[in-house]
Formats: sequence, structure tokens, C-alpha cells
Amino acid sequence: MKTKTEKEILLVALGGNALIRKGQVGTIEEQFQNLKMSIRQIARLSEEYKIIITHGNGPQVGNLLLQQESCNAVPKLPLEILVAQTQGQIGYMIESTLDSELRKMGVISQKSLVNLITYVVVDENDPAFQNPSKPVGPFYTEAKAATLPYPTRKTEKGYRRVVASPQPVTIIEKHEIVKLIEMDFIVICCGGGGIPVIKKGRTFTGVNAVIDKDLASAKLAEEVGVDILLIASDVDGAILRYGEPDQELLRIVTLDEITRYLAEGHFSPGSMGPKIEAAIQFIQGNGKRALITSIETIEESIAGKAGTEIVK
Repeated sequence: MKTKTEKEILLVALGGNALIRKGQVGTIEEQFQNLKMSIRQIARLSEEYKIIITHGNGPQVGNLLLQQESCNAVPKLPLEILVAQTQGQIGYMIESTLDSELRKMGVISQKSLVNLITYVVVDENDPAFQNPSKPVGPFYTEAKAATLPYPTRKTEKGYRRVVASPQPVTIIEKHEIVKLIEMDFIVICCGGGGIPVIKKGRTFTGVNAVIDKDLASAKLAEEVGVDILLIASDVDGAILRYGEPDQELLRIVTLDEITRYLAEGHFSPGSMGPKIEAAIQFIQGNGKRALITSIETIEESIAGKAGTEIVK
């Protein structure tokens, strides 16, 4: 039970566009520059809230897969290892950028930062393993795709490898994260949805899958007692009839309303859909506020002036 003076816990789930914007090549220089937009806001919010940061890794893990496909001189690595690599890579970039922004504010001596490699348990019997649907890695021609040893699916730019995207069951490091938050650390974790593992007796085994980072963030929020879940994306919020002349940004929407809109198919399964599902799960639990907004308007959304807020 929080006292009146204790800070609330804010979890910010950063989308891939926090690092790489549309039309960019994705150089390290571009990614560091892009990060400043979101991290500067999070640094300011850290004076009022205890902060957890999660992040996507789609472009980065895709690049690692492309590098593997382009080189046979070294052994290829399984997908869960590549997810772990991107957790370290992106976590370092977020942490160093946040460190710089806090120093500019003159409060770095009061803040402790940690980047945590995070496992997420999935169910080996999850139906997703029977129907791989998450596109990852490079694009192929139809002829090349037919020769590959793994399943592929046609997309707008060509054929891509697809892997399972199972539901997160629990975050292995949840107890450590709670302790770190209690000590007022800013915690960066669950990168790329976490390293997917299944439990075999007393041990864990990595699996060839990816976990949606927004659903993993909602599970983490539930397990560590987050008060506010904010999902930062490349759009202004949840939009009805997206792309149509009469599209409508939802500002404040009830749980029943957003659940109905999701069932009616307003939100794409590959983009906004999981964000809505994550927000619904969070509010159905003990979450106080669920927000979906753009990278540029994180602070405004917290202030109730931008984005979509889902309420009970």
C-alpha cells in the first residue's frame, strides 16, 4: 500500500520508432539522436515517478538475422540469443542516453540506472507454436523462400520468416525488479518482449519465438505493481478507421468500449492490436491508468492532454 508521499510506478513501453524512424537507414548515430526525444521526457518524469522502461527490438533483431543470412563463416545463433544481444545493445543505448539527460538536469547523483537481461516464461503448449505468424528477419523472393528450412509468409515487401509469438506467462526477474524499484532504481528490462523460455523441471530452456513487448510489459506491470502503463508508438493513440478520411482518435475510452472496438476489428493484429490488448489486460487487473500515445507526447499524455487513455 503506497503512502501519500510515495511515488507511483510508471512503466514506459517504447516502440521501435523510438530508435529508428520511418525512412531512416538506422545508423547508430540516427538511433542515439532519435532516443533523445523520448528519454528526455522520461528523465523529467523520473522526478515524479518511479520508472520502468521496456522496449521493442524488431529492426535490431531483424538486422542481426540479416547479418547471419549474409555470412556462413561463423556459426548461426538461435533467435533467443539474438533477443538477448539486442537487450544488451538497446539497453546500453537507453541507459547511456538517460544518463546524459539526467546529467543535464543536474540530478544524476540522485538516480541509479540498471539494464536487466530478462527471461519471460511461455507455455510450450501455447497454440502459437502450431501457427507461427510473427514475421522476422530479411525479405526473400518466392523462389528463395521455397528453399528455406523454416516457414515463411508473404508480406508487402516479399516473403519473410515467421516464428511463434506465444503469450507471456510470467517474468522470471520480477522479484529483482521489485527490489530495484523499491531502491529507486530506474529499471530497463523486458527488451524485445523478453527472452522466451519454457520451464523444464527446475531449469529453463530458450525457444525459437518472440514475445510481443507490449503484452510482456502488461504482464510485468501486473506482477510488479505498476500504477501507470504508457505505450509510446509512432501514432497519436488508438484510432478508429485508421487511414480513412473520417479516422477518429480516441481520447478517453472505457474498458467496455475499447474491448468492443477491438472485437469489431478496428485495430490491426500486427500493430495497434497488441497495444490495445495490453492496455485492456492492465486495466482489468489493478492498473490505474493505461495510456497509448506518440513518442513525442509522453509527458503530455501523462498530463491528460494527448493520446488515448483507457479507463474502467
